[in-house]
Amino acid sequence: MHARMFRLTAGAATLAAVGALAVALPAAQAKPDDHQNGSRPGQGPTVDLQLLAINDLHGALEPPTGSNGEVTYRHEDGTTEQIRAGGVEYLATGLREARRGEARSLTVAAGDLIGATPLLSGLFHDEPTIEALNRLEMDVAGVGNHEFDEGWEELTRLQEGGCHPVDGCYTEDREFEGADFPYLAANVVNEDTGRPILPPYTIQNVRGVKVGVIGVTLEGTADIVTQQGIEGLEFLDEVETIDRYSRELRRRGVNAIVTLIHEGGYPSNTAYNADCEGGADGGISGPIVDIARNASSDVDVMITGHTHQPYVCSIPDPSGRERLVTSAASNGRLFTELNMKYDMRSGDIVRASVEGSNRVVDREQRPARDLTRLLEDWNRLAAPVANAPIGYITEDIRGRGAGTPEFPLGDLIADAQLAHARELDESTTIALMNPGGVRADLTYAASGGEGDGVVTYGEGFTVQPFSNTVNLLDVTGEQLLQVLREQVSGANAASPKILQPSAGLTYTLDMTRSGADRIVADSVRIDGEPLDAAATYRIAVNNFLAGGGDGFATLADGENPVVGNDDMRVFADYLTANSAPEAPIAAPAADRITVVE
Repeated sequence: MHARMFRLTAGAATLAAVGALAVALPAAQAKPDDHQNGSRPGQGPTVDLQLLAINDLHGALEPPTGSNGEVTYRHEDGTTEQIRAGGVEYLATGLREARRGEARSLTVAAGDLIGATPLLSGLFHDEPTIEALNRLEMDVAGVGNHEFDEGWEELTRLQEGGCHPVDGCYTEDREFEGADFPYLAANVVNEDTGRPILPPYTIQNVRGVKVGVIGVTLEGTADIVTQQGIEGLEFLDEVETIDRYSRELRRRGVNAIVTLIHEGGYPSNTAYNADCEGGADGGISGPIVDIARNASSDVDVMITGHTHQPYVCSIPDPSGRERLVTSAASNGRLFTELNMKYDMRSGDIVRASVEGSNRVVDREQRPARDLTRLLEDWNRLAAPVANAPIGYITEDIRGRGAGTPEFPLGDLIADAQLAHARELDESTTIALMNPGGVRADLTYAASGGEGDGVVTYGEGFTVQPFSNTVNLLDVTGEQLLQVLREQVSGANAASPKILQPSAGLTYTLDMTRSGADRIVADSVRIDGEPLDAAATYRIAVNNFLAGGGDGFATLADGENPVVGNDDMRVFADYLTANSAPEAPIAAPAADRITVVE
């Protein structure tokens, strides 16, 4: 449904492809134009319904660079190749082509559409991304954790419209109009009232077909976002919330239900077109498995996100019936196409008819001109800041895409923060950077084909878009060891978060062990000396970590805090001071952590 004659406010109750993967439950075969094929006993006449879904766009309006702009394609012989993908100009073309000939289509998203965004969107508080989503004809979106990066009141502004309260409007003749689609936040409630801060669900009427859409984010959101932005909010259990609103939708006569869940899983094969097979849960692991196995059987399809993985998998619901669970990776590199039959007599989706495909947003197709014009308009405003050079590199400097616990760009950022911290307090010994805060690679080749090796402010901002501060604090040696153990235990036991170390910290990570024992205690060295449990160490971390984010609760106990500069400014200053056209920076060796596997 793409009607644009009204806006749903935050407080209102709301009723082409390259090697496409087709993973389906057993389905009745029908011609695309056959809308009356209900022949099964008890089944009425059916019509076709299409869902198109994205997740974790993160404001990647322009084609992403490096590993963030590629997807893996698996050939029949088992070999793989990388396909360049992404960019909203191409995403628009892909979605419009997929809708062609479909009488009933909904476009939905499972969170993190904004937040952790490149400069083109982040510089303008993500207004460009909302405007792009409007042009993509987004019908409904669930919230993710990154929708709260600038606080829930700012999210409400992006929904309702209006100029930014500090920066104002960016052009004299135009005020930001807000999202044409509703954001849903069923399990994000006000602590005082217990009521959702945004609508919990919407009922979409698509040419006589009623579909209920529930939006939830991960219950652990409070552990991975800056606390200031979510003060007064509570994040409820995903399954209990889905069950509650599924019952409410059924009471309202809506039997076809889709959930948008900003929580995800990890497929056994990360090629976007790999068969999701093997094991009781269809070749997928991670938090989404328990959610899918326990959430109401009234839900017909689960659109997920958060883990940035591509999958279209089948997981049994509580009644034992197979149910598709999907994710379209991240950065607009893929979109999921789901096709199904809707029974006009029961008002429900025919579960056995649901088929799903992840489709590549490849850059060989023609870009959508209206999106091209939108990007050109915002780029003109951003150019003076975005194009300013801040440093020079000799090669690609890989971030999380390196696929190793420690990666070169993480070390470089930690070194930059240590240098800044020592300007504030020369006794600072080390810096630690959270891996999730490194959002992209630094690529040697310029996107425009000129200026190889030049790092612009825009490229740096894409790597570090959160506007965190570099904070100093005191911890004991015992506390520091506990911080290292928290990388692989507690909240991070199932999915370790390895902090990126600055120069001065070395230790051994033994992955053959389990839990906290993976940190070999007697291997930890500070400036070559064994860690002294009784000593006090001055360290630098960003304010997110300093608040105990990402499961590092011990850092919140640090003492004598000092707040330094914005982390992006710190990174830019470091690159400027330590590189030049004739003396560019090489990628660090990433050899501070010895990994035993």
